[in-house]
Amino acid sequence: MTGLPLLSLRVGAVAPLGARGVPSGIAKSAVAGPLALSLTGFRGDEQGDTMRHGGPEKAVHHYPFEHYAAWARDLGAHPLLASPGAFGENISTAGLTEDTVAVGDVFALGTAIVEVSQGRQPCWKLNERFGRAEMARTVQSTGRTGWYYRVLQPGTVTPADRLTLLDRAAPEWTLARIWRAFYIDTLNREELAGIAALKPLAAGWQAHAARRLESNRVEDWTRRLTGST
Repeated sequence: MTGLPLLSLRVGAVAPLGARGVPSGIAKSAVAGPLALSLTGFRGDEQGDTMRHGGPEKAVHHYPFEHYAAWARDLGAHPLLASPGAFGENISTAGLTEDTVAVGDVFALGTAIVEVSQGRQPCWKLNERFGRAEMARTVQSTGRTGWYYRVLQPGTVTPADRLTLLDRAAPEWTLARIWRAFYIDTLNREELAGIAALKPLAAGWQAHAARRLESNRVEDWTRRLTGST
C-alpha cells in the first residue's frame, strides 16, 4: 500500500491565544525536516492545558484537509483557511474523513506506528482561534472534528512521509458513528453500550458513554464549548 502523502506536518509552542490571551499550542507551524514522535507526541509540540490536551491518547491530531472547502463555504474567506493548520492539527491529508476512519485503525507514519484512539471533542479555544463565538459548537454540530492517535511504536516522521493503513480492529465503529451517538442520537442505549465496550477507544470516551448510560441524560456542553459555566 502506498498510503496518503502528508500535506503538512506541524508542531506549535504555547503562546497567548485570542482576545483572552489564554495559553495554547493550537497555532502550529509547518516543519521542513524530520521530527521524533514519542508516546506523548511530536518533539516541539506543546499544550497550554495538559489536563485536557495532549497525553498518550491525544499524541497526534489529524484534520482532513477536504473539510477546508466546506468551512470556506460556511465562513467565507477566513485567513486561517488558506492552508493547513487552522484547527491545530499535527498532520493534514486528503483522502480520509470521519466517515471512513474508525477507532482502532492502525497506520504507519514514517517509522512510527499510530492507532486512532478517539475523535476530537471541540472546545472553546476554537472560538478564540477563529474569532467566532460559536466556532466550537459548529465544529461539533457538523461532525468535522478530526481525530487523535495514540502511538504504538515511536519513530521519526518527515513531511515527505505517507500515512499507510496497516490494520483495522473495529471498522464498523467509524468516528462519524461515534460522533452521531454522542451529539445527535444522544440517548441511543444500544450505541452507547457498544461505545462503552469498545476496547480500542480511549478509556475516557468509554467512560463518557458509560456515564450517560447510567444517568440516562446528556451532559451539559456549555463550559467546554464556550469557556463559561
